Amino acid sequence: MGRLTTHELIDLVLDPGSFTSWDEPIDISHHPEPYRTELKAAAERAGTDESIVTGRATVKGRPVAVVVNEFRFLAGSIGQAAAQRIVAAVRRATAERLPVLATTASGGTRMQEGTPAFVTMVDISRALMDHKAAGLPYLVYLRHPTTGGVFASWGSLGHITIAEPGALIGFLGPKVYELLNGVPFPPNVQTSDNLAHRGIIDAVVLPEELPSIVDTALSLLVDPVTNPQRHRRTEPVSRHRDTWTSVELTRRPDRVGVREVLRYGSDATIRLQGTEKGERDSAMIVAIARLDGVPCVVVGQDRTTQTRIKPMGPAALREARRGIRLANELQLPLVSVIDTPGAELSPQAEEGAIAGEIARCISQMSTIQVPSVSVLLGQGCGGGALALLPAARVIATENAWLSPLPPEGASAIVHGDIDHAEELAVAQRISAFDLHELGTVHRLIPERDEDTPETLAHAVAAEVAGQLRELT
Repeated sequence: MGRLTTHELIDLVLDPGSFTSWDEPIDISHHPEPYRTELKAAAERAGTDESIVTGRATVKGRPVAVVVNEFRFLAGSIGQAAAQRIVAAVRRATAERLPVLATTASGGTRMQEGTPAFVTMVDISRALMDHKAAGLPYLVYLRHPTTGGVFASWGSLGHITIAEPGALIGFLGPKVYELLNGVPFPPNVQTSDNLAHRGIIDAVVLPEELPSIVDTALSLLVDPVTNPQRHRRTEPVSRHRDTWTSVELTRRPDRVGVREVLRYGSDATIRLQGTEKGERDSAMIVAIARLDGVPCVVVGQDRTTQTRIKPMGPAALREARRGIRLANELQLPLVSVIDTPGAELSPQAEEGAIAGEIARCISQMSTIQVPSVSVLLGQGCGGGALALLPAARVIATENAWLSPLPPEGASAIVHGDIDHAEELAVAQRISAFDLHELGTVHRLIPERDEDTPETLAHAVAAEVAGQLRELT
């Protein structure tokens, strides 16, 4: 795999001529002579004076701080001087309120400097956590290879983390593993593609795609709210369908879902994948989006991927909690979209802490520090639906509903059959109109007879954006 140099990456992603170095000259005089010789040879080979280059630049006119790892300098290893550069750049970016764009390519800690270099992982991580605590974005692009202490510190702390296709990415270098254990490391485990599949990183992106991805990410994380382009529906909402008809309507395969809300209602979207902890459940969509001009984090239950065979499991709720945490960290509004026939009920779900994940979602949603809107879009079944309900504003499409169990399940408990589901749906007051009368839902979105998924998605996005503008 051909490696882009530091200068090639700078030319590829940053506005031409915008990069200004923050790096001070490095004193190597205190190192032993053999190591000084290595450093001089590395600098000549790499065209940089260390394995790290930092500075300030712009991307489509937006200022950013940049940290670039140069692999040709002693395999991109991080010694004390390189670590100090990263820490100084991140601290300066925090002081100047700049997002940080970092890209890695490293074998890890520099062995020539041993433990003193190794412990600098802590300093780098501390600086980045302070940066994130200030509500500032941190974006990471992992290149081939990224291993050891780099992957275990600043390579794994991004709000958004993407990687080069086919890149070797892992904690333990495969050559080291083979020497220590006498057998090769299993193939295809430490690859960017596998990590994306496992929900450890968000996406695999070609270097040529980086300018567009970085531009979109910064537009969502940095650019201000823009004027609305979609119209809120202001007509009065009256009940013209009975509760059971609404239930059946929300179960139709052509019903609007969170995918349509993002496709038609968002001006720009970046999907995030997984929990960052080796889990991924397609039942939950987490994205940073601009709904009708308002940047926000969207956490939504995807109706198209939930089936009886593969319902929404605990990992989906852990993905949702990642989105809630991101909204707090990035100081972006949170939008949660409820549309589920119910969470997984199985031995595996119990062992995966499904009840605890519902509880933790409710508690995090209830205590979030940013403006929040919850959208009851279609089916709202059980604890899995309630997990995303708490918000400063709760809105609902007029045919949406929320119940402790599917009406058929409630009928089975109360009557021992499923024949009384329609009757119980009314008695339990599950409809959006009932919820509005009870004060659980603050605003109903009218649904028109001529609605398509696209038109209703536009209406939902317009209402969400309107509510967020009022809250902020």
